[in-house]
Amino acid sequence: MLLSKENLKKITSSEIELPTAESFALPERIIQFGTGVLLRGLPDYYVDKANKRGVFNGRILVVKSTASAGADAFDEQDGLYTICIKGLKEGAEIVSYSLNNAISRVLAASSDWEQILAAASNPDLTIVISNTTEVGIVSSSDKLHDQPPASFPGKLLAFLYARYQYFDGAADKGLVILPTELITDNAKKLKAIIHSLADENNLGEDFKNWIDSANDFCNTLVDRIVPGKLPAAEQAETEASLGYQDALMIMAEPFSLWAIETDSARVRERLSFSAVDSGVVLVPSIDKFKELKLRLLNGTHTLSCAAALWSGFVSVKEAMNHTQFNQFVRGLMQKEIGQAMLDRSIEQQDVDTFSNSVIDRFSNPFLEHRWANIALNYTSKISLRNIALLDKWYAKKQEPPRYIALGFAAYLKLMNSTLQDDKFVQNQHGETLTLQDEFVPILHNYWKDPSTVVRNVLSDGRLWGEDLSLFPDFETSVQHYLDQINEVGVLNAIEKLNVSWQVEY
Repeated sequence: MLLSKENLKKITSSEIELPTAESFALPERIIQFGTGVLLRGLPDYYVDKANKRGVFNGRILVVKSTASAGADAFDEQDGLYTICIKGLKEGAEIVSYSLNNAISRVLAASSDWEQILAAASNPDLTIVISNTTEVGIVSSSDKLHDQPPASFPGKLLAFLYARYQYFDGAADKGLVILPTELITDNAKKLKAIIHSLADENNLGEDFKNWIDSANDFCNTLVDRIVPGKLPAAEQAETEASLGYQDALMIMAEPFSLWAIETDSARVRERLSFSAVDSGVVLVPSIDKFKELKLRLLNGTHTLSCAAALWSGFVSVKEAMNHTQFNQFVRGLMQKEIGQAMLDRSIEQQDVDTFSNSVIDRFSNPFLEHRWANIALNYTSKISLRNIALLDKWYAKKQEPPRYIALGFAAYLKLMNSTLQDDKFVQNQHGETLTLQDEFVPILHNYWKDPSTVVRNVLSDGRLWGEDLSLFPDFETSVQHYLDQINEVGVLNAIEKLNVSWQVEY
């Protein structure tokens, strides 16, 4: 039985909460550019959850960039889809299912552009959401009357101008615009492009003033792992359990965060769905959440990656099941990265809460996150995610951060590559890993003299933007752990570090 509005009454499973018949009649309050799994697993999840609690009471018109050949799953299933939430929360395993009814219809920009523009006249509409990948928010030369404009900013400009004209520039008919693209200042950049396109299309000062005064462009940060489709066997098992077939079924981890930057009462009122889930955070600045994610989540991944690979672990969850490695990750986050981050905006409670959630996420038994993928562009990742932590650490302490030093030593060992068929490779545990890192030729050359490699790499400003050998005893500490890794292996070096920390502190 295919999931659809008509077949809802035939679903008898007690494992899933079904939408009410009345929910199909809720007005469209959101237009969403993008059909990807992140949108369906995060903002659309929050909207549906609010609707089920009787709070937001609105649905989503989705715009997709291309027309599908043949029947579309969204049409066949009346926009319904299942979110399977699987993972750990506070160490406990969670498996739950949610039948999402937030999407009212899906229109293709290439074939349904006039219908999309017609939606601009909907007085109930209050919100725009987008996720058009990192290259979606880019400057363009779109013309207002293109059918449709090629870029996302061009499409949004045309939609906003149609709304401006229909409502004669009414101050209360502007929209809250929430881009979720993973770029810094996503809304600020989008708004600047909209202004530039408005000038290129000679749309006038009155329209630009309406853009500024009636609309709210809010920078946002999204954080949730949404792998998308379940493996075939797991999908079949889930469908058998729930009693229906669902071509749009997706999986998401329990953790979710949507930080939205605003201090506007108007925005808070329109984003009423934020009241039903603590994962939606409306704050004057999202900088704290960006820092927590970049350093504690991404930075920990990066500094533990090489150590995990040398330990023979293929996936993150496998590494977290090892007691000593689990303790290393906790020490890295809580004893060093977290302590370095503490300032007027980030408190100990912020570090404790976020780092505990990271442990759950890394340990998720339902996710297969491979260390080899995390190792891509390794040097640039360290530079972006970890080097600022050294500055912060040494501003507070005059002793080297030992967990960070060990992670750096493991990275250095990983970069001791062999040139094979014009590729730089590393052989570990009988497996060959191709190092895809723009700086690997430099590191390969430094390794020609192992006695000077630590100093040469640490002092090379091309890699880090500064001379890391100037940090007191950091070079000595990295060299110590590199020697120890070579002598006894990474896991034994980690165990020694864990024990020494416990003895001293």
